[in-house]
Amino acid sequence: MDTLSRRRFLKLTSGAVAVGATANLLSLDQIAEAAINRPLAAGTPILVVVTLYGGNDGLNTVIPFKDPLYFSSRPDISYKAETMLPLDAELALNPSMTGLKGLWDQKKLAIVRGVGYPKPDRSHFSSMAKWQTASPDKHISSGWLGRWLDSQPEDAMLAISLGSVLPPMLAGTKLSGSALPIGGLTIPKGTLAAGCTRLSKVARADSPLMAAAATSMRNLFNLSTSVQPILKMPAPVAPDLPTANGGNAGGDTNLSQQLDVVAKLIAAGSPTKVWSVSLGGFDTHANEANAQAELLGVVSASLTKFMSQLKSTTRLNDVTVMVYSEFGRRVKGNASQGTDHGTSGPMFLIGEKVKGGFFGDQPSLSKLIDGDLAVTTDFRDVYATVLESILKSPAEQTLGKWSGRTNFITPA
Repeated sequence: MDTLSRRRFLKLTSGAVAVGATANLLSLDQIAEAAINRPLAAGTPILVVVTLYGGNDGLNTVIPFKDPLYFSSRPDISYKAETMLPLDAELALNPSMTGLKGLWDQKKLAIVRGVGYPKPDRSHFSSMAKWQTASPDKHISSGWLGRWLDSQPEDAMLAISLGSVLPPMLAGTKLSGSALPIGGLTIPKGTLAAGCTRLSKVARADSPLMAAAATSMRNLFNLSTSVQPILKMPAPVAPDLPTANGGNAGGDTNLSQQLDVVAKLIAAGSPTKVWSVSLGGFDTHANEANAQAELLGVVSASLTKFMSQLKSTTRLNDVTVMVYSEFGRRVKGNASQGTDHGTSGPMFLIGEKVKGGFFGDQPSLSKLIDGDLAVTTDFRDVYATVLESILKSPAEQTLGKWSGRTNFITPA
């Protein structure tokens, strides 16, 4: 292909690429190849981020079952106290979260209470943007883990998101994470593959954006081989996401399937330090009690299965899971037996190195702010601890001079 045609092609393809970092699309066999040729060093910490899209109702997740205001505020969607899973004398888990209750009893689950950010925004999109960029005060174009990637050596395998779209949190200003479509990626063969390979070579005359597009294409091919032993392994049957009446505000639909793939690739030695998975459906404006319980049951069962899978590998002690949603829900139920967009909610941290227990103050139901729970823990406190204690990186290069910390990791 001549230079002019090549340049025109790159101009067309680079139009879909954000200025700065370029998202890579990976195939399972590429990751398998990397796992074989350059496995992650033993003992390297691994972070798995679980995003619950739609705004999970934290008050029906970690429930203040001894507070009469809980029952009087939401008579149609509160759970009976005898069905809940007590964590201590005041708080209990949703009845569907039996798996996570087991991890709590093993002291492998930390619950950070009242997490949010100043001046909460009840919009799905802007609130999620604040969480994923870690910038609640001003708009910025890079994600908090993307900025961490900017500080690392370039490696398409370093951070991988399951799904066809890269979440903003993995987009840096110079580098980005990679997206792994759940169904895999079919790479061209024959003459088309040869042509694409030629297109992926960076030319001196390329603009930075064109060069980024060429590099992204090259990443699709340079590791792809016929080696697929991991893919041939039988996979446990994963339950489908139940139909939820509460609606959907984005995210992939089978958390168990995503985590199954992550578990296989971690066990195989994929050189990946950050994994991102997601589940949608938490925008429960109507019929919340049943819909959310089903979804939380999926979360609990999927994470419990994932942690159990890791027990048969050498990586169990390396993995920490972080679970969050863009906001909680209003305290009072609405007329549709659901809840509307609110503010703070709990975060979960799971792993062998996690200090089991509660962190942060429980928001009071008698001291609401405009009908919402108060924010008692800034999410940047959690992120800073994740960066320093799990990813072993200075928090300042990602979060600036943020001083808050939530020490839910056992010191090494």
